[in-house]
Amino acid sequence: MNTEQEPIIRYRGVDIYQQALGVLQQVDFELGKGEFAYLIGKVGSGKTSFLKTLYGELDIAVGEAHVLGFDLRKIKRRHVADLRRRLGIVFQDFQLLTDRTVHDNLSFVLRATGWKRTADIERRIAEVLALVGMSEKGYKMPNELSGGEQQRVVIARAILNKPDLILADEPTGNLDVETGRRIVELLHTICAQGSAILMTTHNLGLLAEFPGKVYRCEEHRLKAEE
Repeated sequence: MNTEQEPIIRYRGVDIYQQALGVLQQVDFELGKGEFAYLIGKVGSGKTSFLKTLYGELDIAVGEAHVLGFDLRKIKRRHVADLRRRLGIVFQDFQLLTDRTVHDNLSFVLRATGWKRTADIERRIAEVLALVGMSEKGYKMPNELSGGEQQRVVIARAILNKPDLILADEPTGNLDVETGRRIVELLHTICAQGSAILMTTHNLGLLAEFPGKVYRCEEHRLKAEE
């Protein structure tokens, strides 16, 4: 499939289950290259479950679902890793490796995804740290950073392999308002460089300041906001 012309995400009539419970029904959703979309809704409405289907954490039993050219109804377990290499994930709780520096967190990901040459690894780490405004913090341990700084490192980690798609699950949830604004501004900057971004959030004030498509999870449905 040509992902340059096809939507990066295309769902048609998808039902999503979490532990045999129906979470979302008849989901129709598309996201194209370089688009920014928000996913809003109450806690437990299905936002995170929807994201989990996109990176193969939850299976899809009903409907048509394609992400980055992969058919999620037919994808083999061994190909889920290939899918995940082509997207970036930003978690609310950071999930950084606490026993190593910022630099070594990033190096670990690059080596795990097939990078071999030390010079290439060092150059890419320098690029992403510069992009997220953390060039001087590579030697720091995660516990020496503020919450906003840790989230910037998580975004740096997510963009290491220049993904076509970034999934951000409540990336501002643990941050103060001003730090959260800066994180969303950074995500929009990355989006402008070509990555599609799907972000869940409870902070509706961000939607007016940093516009994007808006979808609401409500009553087991995913609906586009007008």
